[in-house]
Amino acid sequence: MSADNTQDDAAEEEDDDLRYFVRIGTTDLDGTKTVERSLTDMKGIGERTARIITDVASVDRHATFGLLEEDEIDSIVNAVENLDDHIPGWMTNRRDDFFSGDTDHKTGSDLEEKRRHDINRMKMIDSYKGVRHKRGQKVRGQRTKSTGRTEGTIGVNVEAIKEEAAEAAEEEE
Repeated sequence: MSADNTQDDAAEEEDDDLRYFVRIGTTDLDGTKTVERSLTDMKGIGERTARIITDVASVDRHATFGLLEEDEIDSIVNAVENLDDHIPGWMTNRRDDFFSGDTDHKTGSDLEEKRRHDINRMKMIDSYKGVRHKRGQKVRGQRTKSTGRTEGTIGVNVEAIKEEAAEAAEEEE
């Protein structure tokens, strides 16, 4: 019985220390997941990038994110903010930016803002991709003959065609 009680006490104490939300930038990350899994919830950070961040911050990637000490969380935040210093240029998501010419890695709402800005620029200069975005059509060369339709009708309604043909035949007689 005493062994069970010590396990229950340890579990309750662990729940008291758990931070359910950890904020990095403008993103709230789930504190109940592992560090690596929780970082992938942030826009601009995938599995490989999350592993690099945990290595740079010297944090166990399998540890629960909400149970980390404050200085460990600060080291992860610092690694995310200075990510382009720790990864090679080919791994960044903003290579040779159009306006600044810099190569950096955007995360969170900065990435969404840059993406919207790029799409608006394509629309303004009437590039092929911009025209496709304006029309609401597929942009990356996918087929559009049978997919991506916005109308409610799908396929050919054979019964309606037969009824129309029968009505036309009755009128001729």
